Amino acid sequence: MRNAVFIHTNPKQIVGALVAQHALRRHSAAPERFDVHILQTTDFPVFERFEGRRYLREGQQVVWRNDDLQSFTPLRFAVPQQMGYTGRAVLIDPDIFALADINILLERDMGGAALMARQMDGNFRRPLHYASSVMLMDCARLRHWQWEVDFERVFRGERDYRDWMWLLLEPPGSVAALESEWNDFDRLAPDTKLLHNTHRRTQPWKTGLSSDFTPRGTTLKSRAGIWLRKLTGRGAGRYRRHPDPAQERLFFRLLGECLDNGSIDRALLDAEIAHGHVRADAMDCVARAAHIAA
Repeated sequence: MRNAVFIHTNPKQIVGALVAQHALRRHSAAPERFDVHILQTTDFPVFERFEGRRYLREGQQVVWRNDDLQSFTPLRFAVPQQMGYTGRAVLIDPDIFALADINILLERDMGGAALMARQMDGNFRRPLHYASSVMLMDCARLRHWQWEVDFERVFRGERDYRDWMWLLLEPPGSVAALESEWNDFDRLAPDTKLLHNTHRRTQPWKTGLSSDFTPRGTTLKSRAGIWLRKLTGRGAGRYRRHPDPAQERLFFRLLGECLDNGSIDRALLDAEIAHGHVRADAMDCVARAAHIAA
């Protein structure tokens, strides 16, 4: 089986996923050496079984909602099974855009590790962990990933969803650290290889829209924001403009290329705008990005 990249998403993030797919191929010198697959929650009936049920997350019981912006995250662990537990695969979120040849990552020496991901420092609130939003996997060594069974276990309170996502449940020594430029959090620099628009509230294609995600309060600042919105009754608020105009232009330049080459149909984009998944002025942003690039 050929090496492959998997982009996991739900209907709310399909435009981002299609742009991510285009960026992977655009920035590869040999796109024929890997496949790209988009995994959508709607293609996996198991999600319907969990709608409205409570699950364990950061020590608390919370409600699972399939319409949450990031409901696709359990599909990260479906990749080895999708690969038949053979070959190499990379998993990325639908808000991650390649600026380098993904073959470099797919074909790198893993130093004996079963998977690689960006290592995140621990602090007084959280342990040292890994960001599973980008993973390089040796699928043959991940046969213990039975994602539907493991998904069910968080609803039975047998494992914490956070620990699952942070790769804290993996065997000691099986996870190696990936350089930060392969999962660059809202940082666009000459050495950025995979740009991750990870701050949900500033995703460039959603500026001005009503927020459609569940705030988790994983930092002191975000917890304070949740408390303030509850106090004032303002709900989840709205998406804000990305603080880096270059990242906004990059996304809309890639989106324009998708429209030009037919990988995104204009009717699909219009429908996503109507559904409130993409900002209403997206075509104006495409035009401005193309003008600046010219």
